[in-house]
Amino acid sequence: MEEEKKCCCSKTTERPEEQRRKLLNRLRRIEGQVRGLQTMIENDAYCNDILIQSSAVNAAMHAFNKELLASHIHTCVARDIREGKDEVIDELVATIQKLMR
Repeated sequence: MEEEKKCCCSKTTERPEEQRRKLLNRLRRIEGQVRGLQTMIENDAYCNDILIQSSAVNAAMHAFNKELLASHIHTCVARDIREGKDEVIDELVATIQKLMR
């Protein structure tokens, strides 16, 4: 029997292949940066060097979030507002508040 894909939520977003590819490539680069951090710890790298690399990972995640948020607003949020689903505004505000922590 084929195992069903499980998602963290019931909503989904179909993305154009180009956008999906860009987002996945960005995440793969971030994953490589995180693996680099792990290697630095394993090799007892100097704390300051690790902190600088960690800051680069944070900046990369921030850029990823900004790109995804902009896409979300232009597509999902705009669509839902046009359809009269104003609750999407509360969802967006909550998401932005979480991103700003």
